[in-house]
Amino acid sequence: MVGEQQFGGNWTEEKLIRVKKYLSAYATIMNKYPFKFAYIDAFAGTGYRELEKIDQMETCLYPDLVDEDIENYADGSARIALQVEPEFTKYIFIEKTKGRFEELKILKEEFPDKAHKIMLINEDANTYITNLCKNSNWKYHRAVMFLDPFGMQVIWDTIKAIAETKAIDLWYLFPLGVGVNRLLKRDIKEIPESWAKKLDDIFGTPDWRDVFYRIEKVKTLYGEEETVIKDADFKKISDFFVNRLETIFAGIAENPRLLRNSKNNPLYLLCFASGNPKGSKTAIKIAQDILRK
Repeated sequence: MVGEQQFGGNWTEEKLIRVKKYLSAYATIMNKYPFKFAYIDAFAGTGYRELEKIDQMETCLYPDLVDEDIENYADGSARIALQVEPEFTKYIFIEKTKGRFEELKILKEEFPDKAHKIMLINEDANTYITNLCKNSNWKYHRAVMFLDPFGMQVIWDTIKAIAETKAIDLWYLFPLGVGVNRLLKRDIKEIPESWAKKLDDIFGTPDWRDVFYRIEKVKTLYGEEETVIKDADFKKISDFFVNRLETIFAGIAENPRLLRNSKNNPLYLLCFASGNPKGSKTAIKIAQDILRK
């Protein structure tokens, strides 16, 4: 297993338990219909939870992940999906990092009865998912996708491509506290251009500037001056992102779950969106119930 330090704890258990419940319900329903249906894991890693090596900037942004919520070893989303019954028609596991991709191959050995159904993709998740969504015939195919990035790797164009298939149900661990909120400095002038670009990419719009910031007049030695300061808490950021999802998907769960670490710091927002207009009502009902419990 790549990396020496693993991460886990209640917040990781929360997300995986809820996704597993949905996969079980989804597979049970889909087995009654003539569709082929896949499980797509865009950041599959080794199939186990582990803290990937991160650069200096990410270390600064995501210190909350390295805390006492440590577990020695635990199943990740890829392995959990393979344990779900009834089975999916296909399992697509995407991992960009070479070393972790090699470790991912172990899953075919651990689940030999499902090996022929497992596709391992060693590519960038945004690139592969966009191509898959745009170049596949979704008339007789359906899927559940789990986007579980460590940080802010998923761009809005990818989310939009998923929605446009009108065939994929999406679980997305949105980096609310570990990423987005940390980039939103108190004074908008303090946000580096590269960070602003990241925020544009993840939201798919520059409108966050108007929503999360307000003009304030301050008195200085030289008179009254205007400054643009942050006016956004976790709820405001969450609402903005969920509203963005609502503009492109057939339906969204209106009760995304905020996941916190052992220090009670908000880390991620577990969101659900359904792409198929005909099935979204049922999908949303199931997902909202799972998120509520």
